[in-house]
Amino acid sequence: MMNEELQTIAADLKERFAANLYEFRDEVSLILNPGDIVAFSRALRDEYDFELLAEETAVDYWPEQAPRFHVVYRWRSLKRNLIIGARVPLDGNSPSMPSLVEVYQNANWFERELWDMFGIHFEGHPDLRRVIMPADWVGHPLRKDYPLGYEEVQFTFNYTEINQRKPYATE
Repeated sequence: MMNEELQTIAADLKERFAANLYEFRDEVSLILNPGDIVAFSRALRDEYDFELLAEETAVDYWPEQAPRFHVVYRWRSLKRNLIIGARVPLDGNSPSMPSLVEVYQNANWFERELWDMFGIHFEGHPDLRRVIMPADWVGHPLRKDYPLGYEEVQFTFNYTEINQRKPYATE
């Protein structure tokens, strides 16, 4: 059963932002339009005491699926001991949405990581550059269409087969 206070907050935000509300295992999240995320975050911080942006990450479902990406947020009110989440669906291969850095300073690093790994552009971000991969890296490694490079694991049952096609250094 969802906390009564959280239920009231979620219902109010759902109405104000024309969001879809879903609940799973006593956690509540809203699905928002990208343009509403800054106002939504400001309302959480200023009106409901959600002083911590605890999480900002993304999911790439598949290039052919619409929406392809979801940016996932989780806020925490330490004062009220509440957690609320939001998801922002983004279409296309060049997703873009507003930055939350002006509302929550720690969004800076979250958004830099999402740019680096998924290629999600955050409009208005003060310093959107790679934070994990080298600056000259091409592509975004956590996208589902990013080319994989790997070496097949060699076991006793497939040792001979892999050994025949495995590239070895020559002298």
